[in-house]
Amino acid sequence: MSGAGPFFIDMAMSIAGGKRGGPAKVAVISSALFGTVSGNSVANVVSTGAFTIPLMKSVGYKSKFAAAVEATASSGGQIMPPILGSAAFIMAELVGIPYSEIMMASIIPALLYFYTVFLMVDIEAAKNGLVGMEKQKLPERKYVLRHLYMLLPLMVLTTVLTVMGQSPIRAAAWGIITCIIIYIIRTQELKPALMKLILDTLSEGARSACSMICACGTAGIVVGVLNMTGAGIKFTSFVFDIANGRLLLALLLTMLASLILGMGLPTSASYIICAAVAAPALIRMGLEPLQAHMFVFYFACISAITPPVAMAAYAGASISGAKPMEVGFTACKLGICAFIVPFMFCYAPSLLWIGTVGEIMLTIVTSLIGATLLAYGLQRYAGILNTGLGVMPAVILIVFSLLLIIPGVMTDVVGISGSLLVFLFVYFRKKKSGDEA
Repeated sequence: MSGAGPFFIDMAMSIAGGKRGGPAKVAVISSALFGTVSGNSVANVVSTGAFTIPLMKSVGYKSKFAAAVEATASSGGQIMPPILGSAAFIMAELVGIPYSEIMMASIIPALLYFYTVFLMVDIEAAKNGLVGMEKQKLPERKYVLRHLYMLLPLMVLTTVLTVMGQSPIRAAAWGIITCIIIYIIRTQELKPALMKLILDTLSEGARSACSMICACGTAGIVVGVLNMTGAGIKFTSFVFDIANGRLLLALLLTMLASLILGMGLPTSASYIICAAVAAPALIRMGLEPLQAHMFVFYFACISAITPPVAMAAYAGASISGAKPMEVGFTACKLGICAFIVPFMFCYAPSLLWIGTVGEIMLTIVTSLIGATLLAYGLQRYAGILNTGLGVMPAVILIVFSLLLIIPGVMTDVVGISGSLLVFLFVYFRKKKSGDEA
């Protein structure tokens, strides 16, 4: 209501609106910014998607792709620091660590996620020759720079939470006060209109919280029943026995359980149930509590784009006019990194800033290269060579990209060497076809 939310879209448009496939990049940036403070993927899709999806369609993106971009970016807003989704605050309580540690741990995985999504939409634009928005439709850079103070609520919220170490309730209170101050600065408007706006905003906030309160309350009942009946302990024992010491199998079983439990539920409620049922099994397998809870938190978030019950994808489809299931599967393709990154930080805690500086830097570099190659393979387009890929080169490139993403010096060497061979093959084939022409 203060105008801080719409400013995220204006800022994203000034940064990426005029670039190749600009509206899709605007959707990714604005949804990342808006999602980190909304904490609700469906609400994020409805809020920003009503603006970005028609824009994407206007420059040539297909309806299902436009809806999938918005659904993927909106769901990713919940894993985007500094605020993340509301489930992150619940995690801090359950794990018993400061919220600032959770925020720090989420930085590298979130950047990998949004980097991959951003690259995928850029490749889609390159493949189809999609251009950016017309210059006259973009907000002026001077306007954006003059209104950078609109980011103050987010900065205050982050500072009070992380630097000052205050409670989420106190941080939210200071954020609200800052919103009121910037509204006064922006509009020069005081009583009585200001008081009416504040009351209307608080009323709307309370109403929008009702669905989340009901969902979390119901999830609490489910968790209570699981604890009283011992079903949660039985599930932990079941996963532990089936995995038989194999961490990968335990992670796969936990992923499936988290996705199924998260279908149709808000992220907070989904995470509460998953944390009670699935996380203890991973901790028993030897993972640190932060790794285990971050793992189930990620899949609780991306259950919003995972068919058959992909709530964020359904919301995007209703705006774009596309088929919900098609949007869901396209969103899974765009958000593929979110299905891989949780496995990465379970095997390589350096992604969560655990380890030496050298290990962390090596993991970041190889993961970025792997994510880039994965996007090339999934889109069947070598952006670095500006040419398409055949089915077999694309499949081989995906395999080598996964080797780069998997931690380990040997897998990194094999991944880079194999990827270079694929690019050389594609380059010489392109050159040969050009000479024959």
